[in-house]
Amino acid sequence: MDDARKETAEAFARLYDIMRTLRGPDGCPWDKDQTSVGLRYSLMEESFEAIDAITGGDPAHICEELGDVFFNVIFQAYLYEETGDFTVAQSLNSICDKLIRRHPHVFAGKEEKSGESASPLTMKDLLGQWENIKENLEGRKGDSVLDTVPQGFPPLLRAWKMLKKASRKEGSRQTTAEAFQDLTEKIQALPAREEAVQKEKSSPDSEAFTMSGGNEAVNKAQLELEADIGQALFALVNYSRLAGVNPALALDRANRAFYHRFTAWEKEKK
Repeated sequence: MDDARKETAEAFARLYDIMRTLRGPDGCPWDKDQTSVGLRYSLMEESFEAIDAITGGDPAHICEELGDVFFNVIFQAYLYEETGDFTVAQSLNSICDKLIRRHPHVFAGKEEKSGESASPLTMKDLLGQWENIKENLEGRKGDSVLDTVPQGFPPLLRAWKMLKKASRKEGSRQTTAEAFQDLTEKIQALPAREEAVQKEKSSPDSEAFTMSGGNEAVNKAQLELEADIGQALFALVNYSRLAGVNPALALDRANRAFYHRFTAWEKEKK
């Protein structure tokens, strides 16, 4: 065993032992009180913090935040080990088996590789192979390829993933120019929708939705505007996909730029 592999194995075993101690008879009352469902948000928050650190580019910060993600993952897995549903080792072996199964071009035996073409697989070939293995070997084929995209994803991420899945399935050849034209048309339709909402309002500041009563004409116009804005956002996600940009990362970048501009403006006003 080389030094890096040995050090990694020892570090993981140390983390596993710490987890067992924290949940043990003499462990921490807080850790012993946690549940898998209750820790969902912690896992989500730590994942976002790790993404934030990676974007920031500070290796020391990235190292710390990824450690927090590791802890949350093993915490979740260990809770299921305690109940007997599966062990931490089974979860680790599950992803190991999946990675080997989905990369036959890397892990297949010499006998299997001998019959392959000498030319390397293209990215399109690899993605097709990946989907084929998921659907046929792993039995993940549902009524629709879109069913594999979790409904719990944030809307922006879900739109991007669904569009990617759909394009692979139908072999879409839409160009960025065509997607941009579609986006432009949907954006140009918005002012008329927004004007329709304003016409139905009794005053410019009136709310479109109320808990009871309310103006049904306003609500109808507002819902139509909401649908059109959704279509425009969806078209932008599609354009982003074809341009090779992850829209969630692009929006995160815009959020950061806005934050820096606005906080700089606030300092100037003080």
